[in-house]
Amino acid sequence: MSDRAIDGAIWSDRDNRATAHRLATVHEAVLAGEMTPGRTSAAPRPVIGESWRRMQVSGVDPDRDRPQVPLSVAELERRRQMSPLAGVLPILGEQLLPAADAAQQIMVVTDAEGRVLWREGSAPVRRMADRLGFDKGADWTEDVVGTNAIGTALVAGRPVLVHSAEHFVRSHHQWTCAAAPLHDPRDGRLLGTVDLSGPAASFHPTTLSLVSVVARLAEGELRSRHHLSLERLRSSAAPLLARIGGRALAVDPSGWVVGVAGLTPPDRVALPKAPEAGPLWLPRYGMCALEPLPGGWLIRVGGRERDTGPSRVVLDVSGRDGSTVTVSGPAGSWSHELTPRHAELLFVLAAHPQGRSAAELARDLFGDDSRTVTVRAELSRLRRHLASVLAHRPYRFADGVEVELRLPPRPDRLLPQSSAPAVAAARLG
Repeated sequence: MSDRAIDGAIWSDRDNRATAHRLATVHEAVLAGEMTPGRTSAAPRPVIGESWRRMQVSGVDPDRDRPQVPLSVAELERRRQMSPLAGVLPILGEQLLPAADAAQQIMVVTDAEGRVLWREGSAPVRRMADRLGFDKGADWTEDVVGTNAIGTALVAGRPVLVHSAEHFVRSHHQWTCAAAPLHDPRDGRLLGTVDLSGPAASFHPTTLSLVSVVARLAEGELRSRHHLSLERLRSSAAPLLARIGGRALAVDPSGWVVGVAGLTPPDRVALPKAPEAGPLWLPRYGMCALEPLPGGWLIRVGGRERDTGPSRVVLDVSGRDGSTVTVSGPAGSWSHELTPRHAELLFVLAAHPQGRSAAELARDLFGDDSRTVTVRAELSRLRRHLASVLAHRPYRFADGVEVELRLPPRPDRLLPQSSAPAVAAARLG
């Protein structure tokens, strides 16, 4: 047996009780105000300390579980049927359930809102989980159950292990859990998490690595299925595109391009979240006509020009499952899922309507005004989708475009994965 290092902390295989005792001592010191999370060598790991600070700000009671309001049976079934994760449950089960059974743990799969959709594994451990309210339909976000692998992974956007007294709420101190987020390879959208949980005594330092690897396998399966669907659409769209006079694109429902006529093929087109057949204004091509295809859409580029330019932008950075920008005008609206860096950039521009220079944006994002090349490259990528609503010299939203910035209800939840100085300052109000 040997000590293992995880996320910057040493965990003892030889004496799990000693590890639990050390974590409990840190937990009590932080709650008693004798230690600030993350400020001393005896403090909790950074991901845990950040979560504890969120719990203290939000008023989560470490001595009392918040009452669960589980999903109804009908709603649970609806979410299961709608979830793309249903298709990769066999992979998750094949890879994780043998290890879960051997280690006296259970496998849990949640949606992006932290709701438990599926729970499988050891019957005795399931009964233990029942006493915590950790059952199908339960809400396992930080706001409800405090620091835990599922809820904290959803906020941090990366795999997280929470062991024993690293849980903020004391009733969970006899528990250990490791969770990894799962994303849709088509658009990067957060789909949920996969988690292994069980009694703290069943802790093993390789659990987090196992869960992380299996999550990547599941995402790989989703990616393979997407590629197959693109090939089917490409085969059916090719004869149609060959007969079209003029410019056109064939795309799947997420906007991934499978064929073009008269155009340089892009990788993807920004479509509305709920596209409908008919006239449509697209930021890259102007007025278009949208026609349904089996498994996708035909976009005919060009049409009668009118006052179709965008007039309103909604930048939504209020959720934990990603950020979006929605552009609206006389011809309708469309939404685009933002990368974390592009969400930071647009947030800064929305907060500074007068505009920012490349050097100012470099300081806002990196704390280093010399990183202008990186800023210009990111803005160039962003303008592929938003050229019509972004202006430069200085960089800003275009004149005449109304901008609405939707923020989270609590400032400390703003873009939780971001380390940009401008975002950190905004979290402080």
